[in-house]
Amino acid sequence: MNQIKDLQKLIKLTGDRAKLDAKANETYIVYKTLEGQIVKEYNDGHVIPVTGQDSPHA
Repeated sequence: MNQIKDLQKLIKLTGDRAKLDAKANETYIVYKTLEGQIVKEYNDGHVIPVTGQDSPHA
């Protein structure tokens, strides 16, 4: 049993499920890119960086 491989598969499945839920609810997912930028990704493929202005606490 390769626990790291199993964990990577679960992480991928979780991301795939989040995308499906966002599509069904006509919303977006939020994640951190490899470069460290937090972005919103919409179902139509648009990726928008999150800025401090997007936060209600900014």
